[in-house]
Amino acid sequence: MTAGALIPQAPVSGGRWLATYYSSTQPTDLVLCDPFHPDPQTFISVARVWDKVRLTRDDLTPAEDFRWTSVDGLEIQGWLYRTRTTPARGTILYIHGGPTAHATDSVMAEVQFYASRGFNVLAPNYRGSTGFSLSYRESIKEDGWGGREQDDIAYGAKALIEAGIAEPGKIGVTGTSYGGYSSWHQIVHTPTEWIAAAAPVCGMTDLIVDYETTRPDLRPYSEEMMGGRPDQAPEKYHKASPVNFVQNISGQLLIVQGLNDPNVTPDNVHTVRKALDRHNIEYSVLAFEDEGHGILRPHNLKTLYPALVDFFAAAFGGE
Repeated sequence: MTAGALIPQAPVSGGRWLATYYSSTQPTDLVLCDPFHPDPQTFISVARVWDKVRLTRDDLTPAEDFRWTSVDGLEIQGWLYRTRTTPARGTILYIHGGPTAHATDSVMAEVQFYASRGFNVLAPNYRGSTGFSLSYRESIKEDGWGGREQDDIAYGAKALIEAGIAEPGKIGVTGTSYGGYSSWHQIVHTPTEWIAAAAPVCGMTDLIVDYETTRPDLRPYSEEMMGGRPDQAPEKYHKASPVNFVQNISGQLLIVQGLNDPNVTPDNVHTVRKALDRHNIEYSVLAFEDEGHGILRPHNLKTLYPALVDFFAAAFGGE
């Protein structure tokens, strides 16, 4: 079986096809191949991507197909990256945004950075993710945000412990947008044995505040997921908002935010900081004045990635 993805684009002479090829150890390339007998050893690179980067395959950590059972028996899939460092410094759950998106067997810079710095990484495709089936994608609507998709993530941590891949108390979570919201949800609801630290990036904290301050064109999506506006489903919005449960936090917390974010505005941070201060919960904030929804600029990533590594290492009792 070919690792990663091979996507035929157009037929060429000799029965070959022009195709896009990528995996966790293969940057996206344009290749000539036989899609009916996909052997990477026979692919001919057209873009010659390896001539244009300083990385080699040995610099990249391969993704493994990892599966576990969630709270209601549903099978969940994710991509596991095992660090070459022995012993591992800890484990990080890297949660994709959306939630209508999915983690793939591809080169993800942040994940590769964590693995290169001694952390195992799991990127779960919780219910609501795309790429599996329509029913799987739509199943998140049964509970709305903050429902069983969060159990899918937490049970991924549990499965890693049971498999001997992760240690209790040495698992953290991070992600951007809905991944940031999920990071918030995990740190306020999940025992520290499973989730000991969280670094939410541009994540919703109060779904009512988020609804009121986000771009107007995004509000119908919230209504679809939550069964109406906040005034129509107030209890659902309250229960799904991490801000209302920050008193439960006993793990470590680093809040990351782009100060020009129009989707998940800084109002989410202002609101949750008041709640954290009211309950005397310790936390740190890393804010970027020149970022919007997500931290994307290369000079900021040079600050963010090492800061996240240092945060998780300290949270897990390392250096």
